[in-house]
Amino acid sequence: MAVASVYCWQQHEKNFRLCKHNLLLMHILIVHNSFLPALKYGGIERAIWWLGKRLVAEGHKVSYLVSKGSYCPFADVHVYDTTVPFNTLIPPGVDVVHLSTGTNEMPLKPYIAMVQTNMDHQLPLNLNTVFVSANHAARYGSSVFVHNGLDPEDYGTPDFAGKKKYIHFLGDAAWRVKNVTGAIKVAAMAKIPLRVIGGVRFNFNQGIRLSFNPKTRFEGMKGGAEKNELLKNSAAMLFPVRWHEPFGIAIIESLYFGCPVFGTPYGSLPEIVIPGVGFLSNKSKELAAALQHIGDYDRRHCHNYVMENFTATKMAAGYMQLYQKVLEGKTLNAVAPQLVTLPKEKFLYFN
Repeated sequence: MAVASVYCWQQHEKNFRLCKHNLLLMHILIVHNSFLPALKYGGIERAIWWLGKRLVAEGHKVSYLVSKGSYCPFADVHVYDTTVPFNTLIPPGVDVVHLSTGTNEMPLKPYIAMVQTNMDHQLPLNLNTVFVSANHAARYGSSVFVHNGLDPEDYGTPDFAGKKKYIHFLGDAAWRVKNVTGAIKVAAMAKIPLRVIGGVRFNFNQGIRLSFNPKTRFEGMKGGAEKNELLKNSAAMLFPVRWHEPFGIAIIESLYFGCPVFGTPYGSLPEIVIPGVGFLSNKSKELAAALQHIGDYDRRHCHNYVMENFTATKMAAGYMQLYQKVLEGKTLNAVAPQLVTLPKEKFLYFN
């Protein structure tokens, strides 16, 4: 680590950058057992990409330990070989390790362990576990969380004034807890065209889902400019999940483009989809009725809400506080987080 005074110079990609901050510069190793960058679907991959990019912009050095074939223009990339002892893979000079996957041994360096999904067991987790929403943390008896935040540069400028002729569902439609069938049902009841981003019309994993509703269009997996264009021209997001959503990057992506969110009151949704940016109910009739009032929502307000609360800048600030804490030899949780209550049903109520 190096202490930066009023002005410090740092070389990055053969260019010099002037840092005007009094801060502790770190070398952070972010670990995930998958490919970077995520080209289409991949919430965790995009979150750690945005985080690393922001940390580098603030003067820190970031390295990724990820799957073979990964690449990154702003950070060093190392191959994560799960067959060798984990600590032998840590590059020289690393100050703190940011885990977002399991390892075959615990880091000898200070570390945090980020969890982005749900579990179905009550085994104790690491004392340095970090969750992605207050609700997510509370379900494991913890209060340690950092909200995910997006990079506005990936999305461009929203169109708040253009005519919006459809609503959208965004997520892996093959995953039944995401409830694309419920979204199709609600959109049909509301008589509003639906674009399903992340799914196909014929899906045997959904019990041979056949939907011939002419107002439902399946876009398949989309990323980058294609996805942005679909969101930019959408009037709202329909997200009737049937599990406790840990966070939901699709939610803040949609809000960024000015789309109010209509979903179920499960997991982090009441925490993120507050009054003024959406409506929550586990009843399809209520969601369909609420969709008749899309025009009552201020699209610019939805966008500004994301810019104030869910950006990579805000996410990086949250993780920096946790990095500082473990560097001081402290643990993040006083007791090991553990799932408080085992789920009684596979799918939460939706009618």
